[in-house]
Amino acid sequence: MPHKKHRVLVAECMQEISSFNPLQSGYDNFHIERGSEMLAQEGLNTALGGAFAVFREKGLEPVLAIGARAGSAGLLSAAGWKKLSAEVLQAVAMQSAAGIDGVYFSMHGAMAADGELDPEGYLLSETRRIVGPDVPIVISLDLHGILTDRMLRQINGLAIYHTYPHVDFASTGRRAAQILHRLVTKKLRPTIARVVIPALVRGDELITKSGCYGELIREARRMELDGTAMSAGIMIGNPFTDVPELCCQVVVATEGDADLAKAEALQLAREFWPLRHRMQGKLVSLRRAISQAATVSGPVIFTDAADATSSGATGDSNLILQGLRDAGYRKRVLAQIVDPGAAKAAHKAGVGATIRVTLGGAIDAARFAPMEVTAKVRLLSDGQARLETMKTGLDAGATAVLEFDNFTVVVFSKTLSLFDRAMYYANGLNPQDFDLTVVKSPHTEHHMYDAWVDNNFNVDVPGATSANLKSLGHTVCARPMFPLDDGVTFEPVATVYRS
Repeated sequence: MPHKKHRVLVAECMQEISSFNPLQSGYDNFHIERGSEMLAQEGLNTALGGAFAVFREKGLEPVLAIGARAGSAGLLSAAGWKKLSAEVLQAVAMQSAAGIDGVYFSMHGAMAADGELDPEGYLLSETRRIVGPDVPIVISLDLHGILTDRMLRQINGLAIYHTYPHVDFASTGRRAAQILHRLVTKKLRPTIARVVIPALVRGDELITKSGCYGELIREARRMELDGTAMSAGIMIGNPFTDVPELCCQVVVATEGDADLAKAEALQLAREFWPLRHRMQGKLVSLRRAISQAATVSGPVIFTDAADATSSGATGDSNLILQGLRDAGYRKRVLAQIVDPGAAKAAHKAGVGATIRVTLGGAIDAARFAPMEVTAKVRLLSDGQARLETMKTGLDAGATAVLEFDNFTVVVFSKTLSLFDRAMYYANGLNPQDFDLTVVKSPHTEHHMYDAWVDNNFNVDVPGATSANLKSLGHTVCARPMFPLDDGVTFEPVATVYRS
């Protein structure tokens, strides 16, 4: 008699938000894949892509519920959350009705909605109610997520990204699926230990290949690889998601050995705390960055981490452009900006036309005053591209390349992730042809920019994702919190969750 396949329900709901972005996001921000449409992620560098490969290898039958992904943005509206959560949970209920042996839920961890500051916790609580107490639930999370007490009370296992900049999307999905396979076939009851650290961190030391954070992550990976732990990770949260349980935290899961899970989590937390001062953004004033860039012979990057769309910012900051123009910087500049009005005007005028428009402040008008330019329309596009690492689609809406003076600016109609070169390439532009390129992301993969530029200036300008964390105005997260408050102390305590 043939062996009955274990059936595992698969769902996804992912968004990262900045509470300091004034524009709420909505249901329409999400790309929805229903049922078999989710198989479009097979072979891609995504969590589901990695999980699907394991399900095939292990003979698990995926029961496809729903996949919902949105780019980073502002707080999800109450109406958007109501519609999205209802659709996700309806799909979970419908697909689990015939019986399932496990659940894999791909999440980010830094969602927040108007009226629900722990969306992942809510979805997991409701999923647990639907599938019952005995069905194992495993999740995957971005290391910038906020793993809450409510989430931990629902799950049996987890896998957390181990790289930043992120490249291990698929391998994290693989790890989650492998854990779920073990739980389903061996009926294990894991123990998860968590240590909450009252710190928010940013900066170059978070780059896992070279920074001190990466040294600690390698210890977490060691635990997984040598079998000490089923999973281990250090989550640094998203400092821009101002929610009650925002923090850094160490998480270690073992096969029921609570003492081991606690000891390992406490050790990593003790090692993390003294490094918090190093894990802060090192910023340079715009004036100084411009002065130094003018004297550098080779190409440079101006990192605009304060307007990092991949962290939830609006993408419509013109502060660096305005500063360069006011300072009389004469070398060739390449930049990107979200401004639907300027993009629409360019499309109406056509390629080759000269138009008078404003750039910037289209969304976050309180921070950015519109900048008047007279520009030539060099190129028009539909704003479609694919991310370099994940190979998933990008949609910037109607897009235009405008040229004025020594500036070339790609203008988008929609906010989208700009943590690689995809939208420059898709619009016929190569950053290596310019003297100065503006990058709206705190970090990119090394080969994309840092490998060939002479200097990367992390510029201190205002924005919804500024690494100058004290400037943002947190009002919801637990206090005291380093570096928001002075004199923060820490005595690590491990909380244990048993399946």
